[in-house]
This record gives sequence, structure tokens and C-alpha cells, in this order.
Amino acid sequence: MKRHIPNAMTSANLFCGTLALIYIGLGQIEPVLSLLGLGLFFDFFDGFAARALGVSSPMGKELDSLADMVSFGVVPGFIMARLIMEAQGEPFLPESPFDLFAETPFFLIAFLIPVFSALRLAKFNLDERQSDSFFGLPTPANTLLIASFWMITAFSPESIGTEILQNPWILIGLTLLSSFLLVSEIKLIALKFKSFAWKGNEFRYILILASLILFAVFQHISIPIIILLYFILSLVQNMLDKKS
Repeated sequence: MKRHIPNAMTSANLFCGTLALIYIGLGQIEPVLSLLGLGLFFDFFDGFAARALGVSSPMGKELDSLADMVSFGVVPGFIMARLIMEAQGEPFLPESPFDLFAETPFFLIAFLIPVFSALRLAKFNLDERQSDSFFGLPTPANTLLIASFWMITAFSPESIGTEILQNPWILIGLTLLSSFLLVSEIKLIALKFKSFAWKGNEFRYILILASLILFAVFQHISIPIIILLYFILSLVQNMLDKKS
């Protein structure tokens, strides 16, 4: 029975992702955020459970990527598509399918995110370098970043961030940047602890502590700042590693 537990958790991640797509269509951000949170929980602990129970398998690895493709590939693509449509003053779900292309379909650019997420996940499965570090932005982090854009526009409508994110060209630029970062060769910190000692994990602990403080103070607005900090700390660590 225990060998099915990790795959059940991975499948639960996939289930959360499919449900999130429905609520994106309905424009209900709270259920989407709850489902993404659950998906992240299952995505983190399925691998932990497999290692703890000693039941890791090639099938589990493939299933994990398939689940991530939906929850952290298709879902952020749909969120960005909705944001671009709304920035153009158009409904995300028109009455007629033909109305979807009545205006300039810039929203289609958002679906580069699922495409590049698939490339990133395939690359991750084949790249043996990514056991201790990540090369390119992980799909869950990218999903949190894009979800934070929706949170900013929904929960802080009068903020400067909302004003910026209501420009469709900025959203298109962010889509292209996101797609590039997913498959880039930038070496990033992986939150994988071989031990909980400070030595060797300094940047991981700094990132976690700074993220908790930033989120406690700025809440959803802090997420883009945290992602930026993630890159900065990773670049600093890379420079120090080269010098040592």
C-alpha cells in the first residue's frame, strides 16, 4: 500500500491543477490560490514521501513531470492569458468562440509559458546537473510569480503595480521573460538540504528567512521581490563558488 502513497500525492497535485483551470475561467482568484497552494504542498511532499518510504520509481518521476506540466505550466499560462485579455478590456470567456479572435489575439502569447514549461520539465528530467542546483527558473517559482501578478491586480487595485500590470505590452514582455528564464542556463539555488547545518546551506537559509520576512510585511506584493532576491542570491553564490 505504501508504494502508492507518493503517486497518489502527485495525482492530487494534478487534480488541483485541473480544478484551478476552471476557476481561472470563472475569474475566482481565491479558489485558484488555494488549489495552487495544495498543489505546491503535494508537489513538495510526494518526493519526500517516496524517499522516506523507500519507494522511489521511474514512473513516479514521469508522473511528477506530467502533473507539474498542468499545475505549473498550463495554469500560469491561463492566468497570464486572462490578465492580457483584461488589460485589453476584453472578457476572458466571450459568448461566442469566434469572438475570441475578434480583436488582436495578443493573449495567445501567454501560451508560450506552457510550451517553455514543458521544455523546462523535459530538460530537468534529462539534466544530471540539477540534483543540487537548478538551471533555469523552476516551474513552481514561475507559477507563483505569475499568480502574484493576478493577486496584485485583484487585491491592490489602486497600487502602482496594478497600473503597470494593466499594460498588455508589459504583460507580453513578462511572458517572454518568463519563458526565457524557464529554459535559461542560469544556475539557481535549489532548496534541497542534504543536512540542516549552516555551512553549505547559508544562501538557502538567507533566502528562506528573507522570504518569510518580506511576505509577512508586504504579503502578495513581496512575491516578485522574493523571485528577484532568489536570482540575486543565486548569482552571488555562483560568483563565490567560482572564486573558491
